[in-house]
Amino acid sequence: MDAHVDLDLDGEFCVFAVLIVSAQLDHAEACAYSAFLKSFPEYQSTWILDTLRRTDFARLDRTGETYVDYMGGAQHPESLVRVHSAFLTETVMGNTHSVSNSSKLSSRYADEARDAVLSFFRAPPGYTVVFTANATAALKLVGEAYPFKSNNGYILGVDSHNSVHGIREYASRRGAEVHYIPSTSTGGFVLSTAKDILSQHRPQNASSLFALTGLSNITNAKNPLSIIGFASSLGYHTLLDAAALAPSSDISLSETPVDAMVVSFYKMFGYPTGVGALIVKESFLEILERPWFAGGTVDVVQVPGSIFTRTSVLHEQFEDGTINFMTLPAVTNGLRFLSAYLPFLPLRLSCLTHYLVTSLSRLRHDSTGTPVVKILSKLPSRRLKSVGEQGDSGSTISLIFLSAREMIPNSFIEYVAVSRNISLRTGCMCNPGGAASLQGIQDQMERVYLGVTLKDFERVFGRELGVVRISLGLGSNFQDVWKIVMLASSLADSRTRQALWDTWTNVPIGQGM
Repeated sequence: MDAHVDLDLDGEFCVFAVLIVSAQLDHAEACAYSAFLKSFPEYQSTWILDTLRRTDFARLDRTGETYVDYMGGAQHPESLVRVHSAFLTETVMGNTHSVSNSSKLSSRYADEARDAVLSFFRAPPGYTVVFTANATAALKLVGEAYPFKSNNGYILGVDSHNSVHGIREYASRRGAEVHYIPSTSTGGFVLSTAKDILSQHRPQNASSLFALTGLSNITNAKNPLSIIGFASSLGYHTLLDAAALAPSSDISLSETPVDAMVVSFYKMFGYPTGVGALIVKESFLEILERPWFAGGTVDVVQVPGSIFTRTSVLHEQFEDGTINFMTLPAVTNGLRFLSAYLPFLPLRLSCLTHYLVTSLSRLRHDSTGTPVVKILSKLPSRRLKSVGEQGDSGSTISLIFLSAREMIPNSFIEYVAVSRNISLRTGCMCNPGGAASLQGIQDQMERVYLGVTLKDFERVFGRELGVVRISLGLGSNFQDVWKIVMLASSLADSRTRQALWDTWTNVPIGQGM
């Protein structure tokens, strides 16, 4: 059925797109979609993404899977895979560490991919790209090679990914001090507090490293990139974890000249996996002290002996072994693909996120009238109205489900989601600081002892720790958020919830998750 839409539309294509989407829905969903468009007329400006959903992400509707884990990894566009498959079918490529025709071709495509990355992030002259396995590998590369000493330090936010926290091991083992910027109750940090801590520990006779999380993967907090310029003015080297930020935000290294930034391409456009990048100033690479060498990073090695000469190409000094040369052309194409749709994405996600938050917050249990969910993550302070605007938070919602009396176990929610073909995420998302802030257990975090396990931690609290995370992205549409609302609505009905609970508790051991 076609939902009635009495709105000002952006031309015939927009009308066509709205009618096609409406025709695919059942009556209740179509009515909800019509109401949604009345409340969020600006959503229609993103109709091109509905076209993308029907073409490049058609498998989602074909398989009946509701995918809401874009923070874990983006869905790959089918056209990107087809183009790359055709390219591989017609192309002979070889290891880049040679001078054969196939090797030269691989090197050329690798250089094109580097140029595409620099162009996408609008990097000024002086930047280069080091290809890595993922953002974590890029962070490790910086951590192991940064010249930490007893007279410098490492500053980072509590609300950071474990891969950012892990750098503290390199810092502390070399005698450097580690200082944390505290998280707010909804993640991120207070800008004035961050500036105070950076000022208190500003470098004196040596440089220190400041790592900024651009967007939290659990709290949805987007930290101001302006802090990078402030830290640089104090003498810090700056490192930006943009793994969660890059998929839906415009990042310009000309406007924010951070010393080093890390990304994972599968989080940006789904394919290929196993390729990330360190986008870095060459001047920053020159101060890094690699603790080892490997194939591809050296020119001459004395064996037996202790003498070696690194390769003269700066980025190659940091690319251990053979880069993933077969997939780099897909990175180039993926960046071009994302460039076409990225301007529309923040507006679309803003509409969907606001609708989802509002709908979930209104749900009440039939027996007690108490809320069905408690949203813990940071909510956007404003609603975007036009294409090209950037939001002050992401499109991730972290929450817990409540029964009439207490928290419903996340593993039960995951069971119900799986039974409805919904891909979401539960847990602490490799971000213990952000998770602790959302759950209000910072004091208990301070009392963690050596060797403690998650199960130990949960025994103290008497419940599962972590949250349910719903994250939207390039392929998301109204149907996805509607199905999340329907899942939550079913748990508001006491009889339905009890029936699901009885089924879950009777599932054989090992099959309940």
